[in-house]
Amino acid sequence: MTNNDNTGGPAFPAHQNPKSHYNGMALRDWFAGQALAMVMRRFERDCDPSPDDIAMQAYFIADAMIAARQDKP
Repeated sequence: MTNNDNTGGPAFPAHQNPKSHYNGMALRDWFAGQALAMVMRRFERDCDPSPDDIAMQAYFIADAMIAARQDKP
């Protein structure tokens, strides 16, 4: 992902290597990973959510976090 408008840019900015297209982890992916623990707590013990449901919720939260950063003055 290279579109910083959707990903929030790199999570851990580093020196860019002009010979590589890899810029590290996107901030959106980092936020989703951080939200994962909270998402998992929302499910009851007997519930067996699909991985797609878990990922969708984690990225929904990550997208809200990106949007909140962009709305900041």
